[in-house]
Amino acid sequence: MISTDAVNFPTNMNEELNILVKKRYYPSKSDLLRDAFRVLLNTRSELKISLAIELYLMEKVSISRAAEFAGVTTIEFKEIMAGRGIVREIEGKSAEEMDTKLEKLGIV
Repeated sequence: MISTDAVNFPTNMNEELNILVKKRYYPSKSDLLRDAFRVLLNTRSELKISLAIELYLMEKVSISRAAEFAGVTTIEFKEIMAGRGIVREIEGKSAEEMDTKLEKLGIV
């Protein structure tokens, strides 16, 4: 976790943050900044979607979790990615593996 002291705010903004904490609107600067970040993502859906896509591409979350984070269905998320030219790599079983499975099940 990054310390809020490591973030450089303009003097007046830092004073405003300190006032909100001092007046107990927030227990700490960290809590205030977490809330501000949540509000930012909730009011700017494009940022939320972009962040979800990046988390998915970095393999930090599954596609269904990324869609949930973005506030859309998995199908909509796939369409958004396709609209941005992002090609998903889907691993499937080889034809031989599928044939073997079907033979074991007595279907072929």
